Amino acid sequence: MKVKYELISIYRAERYSPNSVERDKAIMDAVCEKLSTRYNIYKTREEDIETEGMPLMQRLPDAHLPHSSAPLLVLSMARSRKALDILTQMEGEGARVINRPQPVLNATRSVIDRMMRENDFPCAPLHGDHGWWIKRGDETAQEKGDVRFAANEKERDIITEEFRKRGITDIVTTAHVDGDLVKFYGVAGTAFFHTTYPTDGGFSKFGDERRNGTSRHTSFDIAALHSDASRLAQLTGIEVYGGDCIVRSDGSYAIIDFNDWPSFSVCRHDAAEAIATIAE
Repeated sequence: MKVKYELISIYRAERYSPNSVERDKAIMDAVCEKLSTRYNIYKTREEDIETEGMPLMQRLPDAHLPHSSAPLLVLSMARSRKALDILTQMEGEGARVINRPQPVLNATRSVIDRMMRENDFPCAPLHGDHGWWIKRGDETAQEKGDVRFAANEKERDIITEEFRKRGITDIVTTAHVDGDLVKFYGVAGTAFFHTTYPTDGGFSKFGDERRNGTSRHTSFDIAALHSDASRLAQLTGIEVYGGDCIVRSDGSYAIIDFNDWPSFSVCRHDAAEAIATIAE
């Protein structure tokens, strides 16, 4: 009888999936389906890990690999410090975790913004003539108010002060970039890379994509974007990633967002194949 290995899949807490709970669930389900012939799969939620802690994780795989030297595999969409701290402990005990917990914990918006500037990535300028974006820098957006557009300096200063009143002092402010908004998706260590234009009728979490208007589909160097995204994935240590960029009218682009394990809703099948590849 062929031995099956053990896999724990962790579904993202709903507060980290604004308007995207089912989409985030669907990509994890798709990856688990790809791996179901090789693994015994135990599913849990980030909220349950936050509530019950390590005892929950220890009892999920009943046998916990008594018959195999293969490491426990954990597929994680978690973002909370408590869950990531527990996963760090499990990783230290030999578990293979995708995405790795410390890179996710460290890769806040402000850290990634600084990392891109220090390593000469094409990113949004700090000054411009078309308004500003003010974003919380300590975590990914959990509500519409975490990412705000300001048309002028007065609005920018008012919004910045509103963030501070909410207790958010880690703030990223960049100039608005005119052009086509392009979303990209990748899995490090594979050939998979997908781009899409959300303003062509795709899903929007908060509607901010409309700020750039209808896409003109300006030609740009997708291979260069893939190279930049792969390099950023390597620098951050995030294997399963997504992000946004703006393609200007001259074909140059600026990366404006980079995050861990997106929903891949427009390319779920191919993304699940790629994630399963690095998990095996």
